[in-house]
Amino acid sequence: MTSPLNPTRKKHRFGKAWMHEHVSDAYVREAQRLGYRSRSAFKLLELAEKDKLFRRAMTVVDLGAAPGSWCQVLKERLGPQAKIIAVDMLPMEPIPGVTLIQADFATDEGLRAVEASLAGARADLVLSDMAPNLSGIESVDQARSVHLAELALEFASHALQPNGDFVVKVFQGTGLADFQRAAAQLFNKTYIRKPKASRDRSREVFVVAKQRRDGSIA
Repeated sequence: MTSPLNPTRKKHRFGKAWMHEHVSDAYVREAQRLGYRSRSAFKLLELAEKDKLFRRAMTVVDLGAAPGSWCQVLKERLGPQAKIIAVDMLPMEPIPGVTLIQADFATDEGLRAVEASLAGARADLVLSDMAPNLSGIESVDQARSVHLAELALEFASHALQPNGDFVVKVFQGTGLADFQRAAAQLFNKTYIRKPKASRDRSREVFVVAKQRRDGSIA
């Protein structure tokens, strides 16, 4: 059975060098020490500190949440009164106090599940760490990344309350500037961030959009 991340069964081009880098990575070691499920926890921690994303008792929707390291950070930093909803098509080990939804949020069924969990409330923060299944064809992967970001933005445009914030991963390249302009139409401030925990060779960046404008939520 082929992996969706490597459908051609070709050997990973990084091979043993990539594995050595991974196991010796300082963020990997620190994540293991602190009990985070992945090193990406440190990306959210840096973004949250730089852009003041966190407040106690927030309502947060985490799209593409598996394996759950961002939810672990949210649970730690937002306090017991926070409402955290994690959405992913992949199964995820439970985290106490986090509502898990195994569904595709872009489908009607997935949206209904998220809306039911929100119970009529709006989110204060929408996060998306979603990434496409990689084909190895840069133009294809870029288009898929931007499309996922657009889906997350569309969701945030309806799910966020006025002045709510939005963070989404997208690859650098064609479509990123247009995506940021689209986000700027809905939010007062937008920034492109590349956290230190993102590997240097990775094309991933995060669009941080602050202060959802009032009056245009459908």
